[in-house]
Amino acid sequence: MAPFARLRNVVVDCPDPRALARFYAEIVGGEPAAEDPSWVVLRVPGGPRLTFQLSPDHTPPEWPRADRNAQQFHLDLDAGATWEEVDAAEKRVLALGARPLQRVDEEDFRVYADPAGHPFCLCRIDVAERV
Repeated sequence: MAPFARLRNVVVDCPDPRALARFYAEIVGGEPAAEDPSWVVLRVPGGPRLTFQLSPDHTPPEWPRADRNAQQFHLDLDAGATWEEVDAAEKRVLALGARPLQRVDEEDFRVYADPAGHPFCLCRIDVAERV
């Protein structure tokens, strides 16, 4: 079946759109642009736009609990092919305000919460898997 639509945005509800857009811009690149204070767009180089929408009553997900405010969505971010690259990326996201949620060294990913509480993963990706 041929596609009939193209992914335009991943929209993230959060209490502070500008702050969360700056957080992700530091990680994936791009420059946040505010159309208004409640809607901030981050044009990710080579990827879909991440858009941050004001949600004053936002309740962060409780990852990995499905019974109370499930994760809602999460982003998988390619942090490199080696654990050294992932370790370096981990230091940077922690310095930006992320907090660790799960670290299992047997897995090829580590899970963090962004400053608004949304889970995201830093993934170790085999070079052959990179797109």
